[in-house]
Amino acid sequence: MNDYLFSGILIVSGFAAGWILYFLTLFLIKRRGAVSLGLLKVNLGILKIPLRFLMPALCIAGVIPFLRLTEKVRGGVSQFIQILLIALFGWVAVKVIYIVRDALLNSYDISVQDNVHARSMQTQIRMVANIICVVIVVLSVSFILMSFSQVRHIGVSILASAGIVGIVIGFAAQKTLGNLIAGIQIAIAQPIRLDDVVIVEDEWGWIEEITLTFVVVRIWDLRRLVVPISYFLEKPFQNWTRTSADLLGTVFIYTDYTVPVEEVRNELTSILENNSKWDKKVNVLQVTNATEKTVELRALMSATDSPTAWDLRCEVREKLLEFLQQRFPECLPRIRVEMNKRESA
Repeated sequence: MNDYLFSGILIVSGFAAGWILYFLTLFLIKRRGAVSLGLLKVNLGILKIPLRFLMPALCIAGVIPFLRLTEKVRGGVSQFIQILLIALFGWVAVKVIYIVRDALLNSYDISVQDNVHARSMQTQIRMVANIICVVIVVLSVSFILMSFSQVRHIGVSILASAGIVGIVIGFAAQKTLGNLIAGIQIAIAQPIRLDDVVIVEDEWGWIEEITLTFVVVRIWDLRRLVVPISYFLEKPFQNWTRTSADLLGTVFIYTDYTVPVEEVRNELTSILENNSKWDKKVNVLQVTNATEKTVELRALMSATDSPTAWDLRCEVREKLLEFLQQRFPECLPRIRVEMNKRESA
């Protein structure tokens, strides 16, 4: 009983010492705030929760050799603390990756107008961080399993069963593994990046999130389209901001054959010059088609990004229609009927 009491006091003392170390570390973290590493500002506050468990576990591990317990009990306690430390160190490692990831992401602002490079870097950083975290989790689980001697000395029959189960799991996870490999390819080749404007499944939106297995597209009406990441390697899609955010917008107007094209062209120029959404690069009006009933006019204009181009197209279409209604109402589409009077007998 004295030995168990002494061992309990040691464990409680180690736990208390760990909490004291935790509070000292927490005090230093709060005092320093964000730590500067070169051009990066690292916020260590995210480590508070895992350190709350890691510090006591380390101190308890330090007193285990002094416990007055039987070899079996001490071995069980030691193995439990070992497993706990592996899990906690893995947790801390994942948090450290998140800290570095967030520090790097803060260095690339995607809210600026010309953000192609920033979006490219943010996509790579997020994908690489996710891959490293998966590797850390897999290694942690592997080390925990290796701490059990039973796992290292599996019988032949159990090994055969495990092999069959592994094959079944391999076939079941084939699609998931394919998505993981596709995620790595996306991170390297970058056919899509965060905040890219894309058309997927006839839906127009922005790339909002890229994970190792799926991509979230924010549709223009705020719906979310969740697509497997392998989709962007296996099927065609439109990326409007692959190399630049600049975009051309088109407006089609259908009129009568009597329309004065030059007058409409001058009006388009006047509309664009008085509109702040136009980037002053492209201003074209052409007759692109003529049917037996109407003439098709195509107005072509440019804007800095797709949302601006959309708004510019709507405004130009509205003003061109207003111009035709007020100045040339007879040039709006019409159907002509010619009637011949029969001569009376």
